[in-house]
Amino acid sequence: MVEIRNPKPEDEGVWRELWAGYNRFYEANVPEEATAGTWARILDPGSAIFCRLAVRDGAVVGFANCVVHPSTWSTLSSCYLEDLFVSLDARGTGAGRALIQDLIDQGRAKGWRRVYWHTRQDNAVARRLYDRFAPADGFVRYVINLA
Repeated sequence: MVEIRNPKPEDEGVWRELWAGYNRFYEANVPEEATAGTWARILDPGSAIFCRLAVRDGAVVGFANCVVHPSTWSTLSSCYLEDLFVSLDARGTGAGRALIQDLIDQGRAKGWRRVYWHTRQDNAVARRLYDRFAPADGFVRYVINLA
């Protein structure tokens, strides 16, 4: 059984371990100030950024870092699932599915227009999970790094 809950300040260490695994997977080098800032915003109830943790057998095994934002296509807010990660040893236990379903349930309860995310095209394992929720929409992403 997987429980989904909000993070607590004492979850920082395990969140950082999972965050490091997520960044290794994407071959990303996120500066410490960005990591610390993200954690601070996650704990700030006034921030648009929030996090949900997956807990299995008393241990945090995954996270979903999200941003709720307004949309130009609707008067309802959208939830961007920016980062989703489940520890290697907890994959296949339903933690990823539970994190996504939790966001869908929250969105319905809070009146969001949509929950959306993206992943690398070659991320076959994650895409098998994602395809159970919705088909890929065919959009191509363009990124201009300004910093």
